[in-house]
Amino acid sequence: MFVPIFPATPFLREAAAQLAAIFQLPVVDSPPSTLSLLLYLTAERLELRDMTTTAGPVYVDFVGGGLGYRRRHGGGRKQPLAKAIGLKPGARPTVLDATAGLGRDAFVLACLGCHVQMVERSPVVAALLHDGLRRAQQDAEIGPLIKERLQLIHHDAQQWLSQLPSTQRPDVIYLDPMYPHRQKSALVKKEMRLFRAVVGDDLDAPSLLKTALACARRRVVVKRPKLAPALDDRQPTYCIKSENTRFDVYMESKASALDF
Repeated sequence: MFVPIFPATPFLREAAAQLAAIFQLPVVDSPPSTLSLLLYLTAERLELRDMTTTAGPVYVDFVGGGLGYRRRHGGGRKQPLAKAIGLKPGARPTVLDATAGLGRDAFVLACLGCHVQMVERSPVVAALLHDGLRRAQQDAEIGPLIKERLQLIHHDAQQWLSQLPSTQRPDVIYLDPMYPHRQKSALVKKEMRLFRAVVGDDLDAPSLLKTALACARRRVVVKRPKLAPALDDRQPTYCIKSENTRFDVYMESKASALDF
């Protein structure tokens, strides 16, 4: 999908051009009337806006909002995500998030001590992540953590994993593919609706799972809606369930559920 960057003021034109060069995105000097989605660059942040509605923008915020609250009150290693990844005292696995999205789960894992590589193939989503990381790195409280533990890789995850040397394979590969749209589903969150418009469904998720299983040192974790079938009907080693979500854990053949 064609989603250009629009600088809110002429003073931001150079910053928009630099961002566009990194992610191979176009820059426009006025919002095209024929386009519904726009990357809107303000002096504060980069936003994904739907120009056809009055709904608020989508952006990455690692400092405040929901993620800031979750960082302070999220439950630590007791939360289902941490258990699925295998976080234990003295065990902080390296994690590759192959479907990074807005980076929320990756950020939570980084706050819990993991070094996380976020792989995102969509240039629009990767640009939002890049901007969120840039702003978070400037924060006095979490800036050092962000610089040390979170890395963005703009690439197709399957291609990236396939070319990784054996010495750089992560302990854990995390997948949260876009679940196929249900025609009769309730009104979804604005960000999920915008994400679907930008990236569509992850129809190659089954092949990504196969690649991940061949690459991960210890385990692959797949996030699913609680009642959804297993990805590609491949039954996991075990599952960890929360109220609306299920984490399917696939242990590497030489590892056991007792390992991290």
